[in-house]
Formats: sequence, structure tokens, C-alpha cells
Amino acid sequence: MTHSPAAAPRYPSNPITHRFTELAATVRETGLLRRAYGFYSGYGAALVLALGGVITGFILLGDSWLQLLMAAALGIVLTQVAFLGHEASHRTVFTSGPANDRLGRILSAAVVGISHQWWMTKHSRHHANPNKRGADPDIEKDTISFLEEDAREARGLIRWITQRQGWLFFPLLTFEGLNLHYRSVASLVTQGSRKQRWTELPMIAAHFVIYLGALFWVLPVGLAFAFLGVQMAVFGVYMGASFAPNHKGMMIVDPDVKLDFLSKQVLTSRNIRGGWAMSILTGGLNYQIEHHLFPNMARPHLGRAREIVREYCAAHDVPYTETSLVESYSIVIAYLNRVGLAARDPFDCPERVAMGR
Repeated sequence: MTHSPAAAPRYPSNPITHRFTELAATVRETGLLRRAYGFYSGYGAALVLALGGVITGFILLGDSWLQLLMAAALGIVLTQVAFLGHEASHRTVFTSGPANDRLGRILSAAVVGISHQWWMTKHSRHHANPNKRGADPDIEKDTISFLEEDAREARGLIRWITQRQGWLFFPLLTFEGLNLHYRSVASLVTQGSRKQRWTELPMIAAHFVIYLGALFWVLPVGLAFAFLGVQMAVFGVYMGASFAPNHKGMMIVDPDVKLDFLSKQVLTSRNIRGGWAMSILTGGLNYQIEHHLFPNMARPHLGRAREIVREYCAAHDVPYTETSLVESYSIVIAYLNRVGLAARDPFDCPERVAMGR
């Protein structure tokens, strides 16, 4: 397997790969762009049963610290619901675009409590220019810096975190659930249209009124806050750990670099081995290369598409990256630590800073 570099200012675009239409035609002829109603019906039913099981367990346990197990389970179920919402946003579930949008909005806003419109806008920009400086919102400066220039600008507590961000990556993900909720609602309020606000804000409000109302009605205050904390932490870690392996540590594209569609999507993406089990665990995100090449492809078809894409990339000398889940995390942590070194004091010993001392 070939591992793409963490940063490559320029990559020579292979003229042959401009013929992405050949690959797309092959995929289309095999029927891999057809809908998978059976899979999504079964998947949706499983999520309904899982959510019902968590609610039943919550009611039966009552005032018990075993409720924290229900909190962790709820975090897992809501992440799986978010995965389905992500697929609906790419219009993979139904043939009808409006039907996909309605499903995605209900799942994201009403069930998970995150703005569907915010997610669609942000994620569409990411798909258009993955890992491109100034264009991909997923590598914009946040608590964690994904680019050295952002790391150098860090100050105060953020600078201290940035210097150690690789090692702190998973602990910081425990706050990602809260961050996602806050950023989506804030963006919807400040940037969403009147129609979007009136459509989604009531759903998000209803989600939290019902959820928090149930918590503080059934549980003592301390246990209710503990439940909420565990659920948000599990949700944040699960979401972050599923999306992070896909692009972090892969090629970074400079603003003036022009790549053909195939090269742009394949060189910046990483697949995770594991087949069907990994696909269920990560919501199909393990087939990230195929997902970026064919974003409206239903999850059951991604595995077969992988075989076709790998063969095509090998024939046209396009590096195709695939690793194990554990190896992908080690790559991400090493990359973040390497970027974080840009925030060090120039008189610090790089090895000492890299070790977090």
C-alpha cells in the first residue's frame, strides 16, 4: 500500500487521470449508482430499535449510576443516526433530492440536535476542495491547528495545546460533541436564511427540550449532568474518531495548485481496511476515496467500487492510500504533532516540545 505524504506543495497532475469519465462510466455500467432501499430500510429499523432500547433502559434503571452505560449507548446511537444523516445529505438514500433533504433534516436537527443546513454547507465545501488551503473548512484554524501557519499564530492556552495537539487529540474530542452543537446553531442563527432558521431551530429546540427535560425529570441533578457529559463525550469521540482518519495527514494542496478531479480526491483521502464491519462502525467513511469520487453512492456499493477504483488508480499511477484503523490514528497523531511544532518557541528543543515537556 502507498502512503501519501502529510504535505506536498505540488503534485504533478497526470493528464490521463483527466479521463475520470472512463472510471465513472465503468462504475455506472456495473450498477453501483443504484439506490439501496433494502439496506437503508433495515439500517433505519435497527437504529429505531436501538434508540428504543436505550430509552427503555433509561426508564427502567431510574436513579442509578448504571445510567452512564445508557448515556454511552445513546452517544453511539446518535452518532450512527448522524452517519445516516450524512448519507442523506449526499442524497444516497432516496432518488428524490427533496426526500433526502427532509430525511437529513429530521435526523440531524430533530434527532441529533445539529443543523442540517450548516452541515450541508460546510461539508459541500470540503468535498469540493479537500485539504486545500483557504478552501476546505475542515482544515481551518480551531482549537487544533491542521496547518503550520495556523500553529505559528497560536497564543496563550491554545499555543500550549497546539504544541501537544497530537497527544491531546483524542482527549479534546470529548468536547467535540458540544462544539458541533454550538457551532451549528450559531451558524444557523447568524448565517442561515429566514426559512432555514424557522425550519430547523424549532426542531433543534424540541430535541433539547425533550432530551434535557427527560434527564432532569427522571434523574437527580448531579446524575443528569453526568449522563449528559458522558453522552456528549462519547458522541464527540466517536464522530471525531470516524472522520479524522479520512484526510488528516494526507496531502495538503496549496491555493494555486490545480489538480484534476481524480487526483484531487484520491491524493487527499485515505481508506481504512476492515470491510463490512468497519463500514458499519464508521458509517461507510472507511471507503473515503470512493465516497469522494462518488458522493451519492449508497454505502453497500462502496466496497465493490473500491476494487474498481484501486485497479484504475494502479493502471494510471495514481497513489491509492489504505491503512488499518490503528495505523491511521498513528499517522494523524504524528501529523498533528509535527504541525504543532510550528507553535514552539524557537529556542525550545524540538524533541522536548514533541514529547510534551
